This record gives sequence, structure tokens and C-alpha cells, in this order.
Amino acid sequence: MTEILLPNSCTLRPASAKDIWSLRKIVLTAKLDPTQLIWQQFWVIECEEKLVACGQLRNFEYAEELGSLVVVKSWQKRGLGTILTKHLIQQSTKPLYLECLGKKLESFYSRFGFVPISLAELPESLKFKFGISQLARKIFKVPVIIMQYQGNNSRIYNL
Repeated sequence: MTEILLPNSCTLRPASAKDIWSLRKIVLTAKLDPTQLIWQQFWVIECEEKLVACGQLRNFEYAEELGSLVVVKSWQKRGLGTILTKHLIQQSTKPLYLECLGKKLESFYSRFGFVPISLAELPESLKFKFGISQLARKIFKVPVIIMQYQGNNSRIYNL
């Protein structure tokens, strides 16, 4: 797989307090859950002085969640989601999990070493949060898939 580089006009950086409204707008536009947006947990890609992609590493006891990964529609298909996903994986310091909607996103995350798991396989600190999504999956037939990063099994976590 060839390495994807950021376009010249773009930078990858930790989010700052001034980014909060842009983050909210990006996440809401993507119809993702806006209730747990903590700007200190985000990394962003800024292109031509505008936020065009974001992703969050939420910290839990003995685990992290990769969440709120969004690339603005006009900047999609340029590898920004791939760059951001790889970066967030590198930044994680605990076992890493995510929830995604549908086979297309499952396929996207599988490329990086995420594998589908059951609710029972989650650490206790994530079971309630992810359990709510699984309830929606059953009641409303929402195709929510829980995944765990297993791309590099030799990683050492500081637990």
C-alpha cells in the first residue's frame, strides 16, 4: 500500500479551543453524536485555513475509543480519513475500540487492523456506552458494528 501524504495546503494538528464550533458543525453535519465532543481529545486536519477533517480519541478506564472521525464532503476521496485514522492509532496508548455504521465503514476500518467483536468482548468501561448503540441496533435495525484494533498485536499498553 502506498503512503498517502497530506496535500501541501494541509496540516495535521491537535485541536485547540478555537476549533470547538467548527468541530461541532463537522460532527453534526455528518449526523454523528455531538454530546461527547471534548476538543482536547481531537486531532484535526486543516486545509486552506479551514477544518476539513477531525477525529477523537476518547479515554476510558483500560481502553480508548476512536470516534467522531469525519472528513468534510468536499475534501473526501483524498486520503485524509486514512491519514487521520493511522495517526489516531499511533496516538493511542490503550486497547482501541470503535463503533461504526454499516459494511462500508467496517471495510474501511478493517484495512487498518480493526476486527468486529461482540459487546461481551468489550472492557467494562465501554460496555454501557456501546450497549446503548447495540440497543438501537436491535430496536431500530441500525447496522452498528463494534470493532477492536488488533493490527499490531505486539503493541505494549501501559495499563
